Formats: sequence, C-alpha cells, structure tokens
Amino acid sequence: MSGKLLSLVIVMGALLAGAAVYYLQVYAYYEPVPVSAPAAEVRLTSLVTGEAEMVPVDGFEGIDSESSPLRFRACFEMPLSLALLTETYVIRDEAVPLNAPGWFDCFDAAEIGAALETGGAVAFLGEANVSYGIDRVVAVFEDGRAVAWNQINACGQVVFDGRPPPPGCPPPPAND
Repeated sequence: MSGKLLSLVIVMGALLAGAAVYYLQVYAYYEPVPVSAPAAEVRLTSLVTGEAEMVPVDGFEGIDSESSPLRFRACFEMPLSLALLTETYVIRDEAVPLNAPGWFDCFDAAEIGAALETGGAVAFLGEANVSYGIDRVVAVFEDGRAVAWNQINACGQVVFDGRPPPPGCPPPPAND
C-alpha cells in the first residue's frame, strides 16, 4: 500500500508543479498597461530626424511584465494612413512578432507574421533601445489595426550572448 501512496504523492506533486509553471508563464507576471502609462504612448522613428515621435492611436490595449522586456504586447487602431506612415517613418524589415498569451486575443503572432510576409501589414521601428538591446516594433495593417511588441536588436543579440558590442552600438549598461 505504501508504494501506491508514494506514487500518488509523486504524481500529485508533479501535477501541482506543472499547473504552477503554466500559471506563472501564462498569467502571473503580465500586467495591463494603463492608457496613461508611458508604455502606452506609441512612437515611431522619423525618417528625417531619426528620433522616435509620438503618434496618435485609438483604443490602446496593452500588457507588459517586469520579468522580461520582451513581454510587452499592444493592440490599437492607427488613424494615420499606411501611405503616410511609410513616407514618414522608418520601416523595420526584420520584424518577427513573438507569441502573446492566449488570453490576450487581440495579438495573434501567426496572423501578424503572415500579414508582414504578404504585404498586408508593414512593420515600423517604434523606438530603438526602449531597454538596452531591445527595440519596440509597430506593425500596421492595411485596415488600420496595429500592434506593437518588443524585439531584440542586433546590439542586444551580440551583447546578450556575452560578446562585446559591435561598432555602432551603445555601451551596455554596467552590471550591478
């Protein structure tokens, strides 16, 4: 009888640990981004100045986490036309949307990626280095829907692998 009891304890412990890991990954660390928060200010990098400029948006809905700079996701409506945006702001060629939690249903990475590949959406550099080595990317669909996420940039890719920054990259922050 003690073998069955021990097996039951092990199985129950594994199920509880699995449920805890699932909850922590999908729900625990995400917080809604208040519309009044600086992260809710959508910015695009100007072709002329090279600086990130705030652009108007409607219906902002976002999530973020302090546990990782890559967990930021946002959905909103872009009132500016795609034609105006492509003439005014820097296009981001290597945009790869990361998956969002399933409960944040306005952000579908597979749909965004497919639209970027087929030309149904255009990705822009929102703001370079929102956190060291992390860029904010904004993708705008032809129908005015838009999404944003954070993505590792070339400098971050190298430095996060433990190598020194390549020429043209800002110095990495000091380790505390």
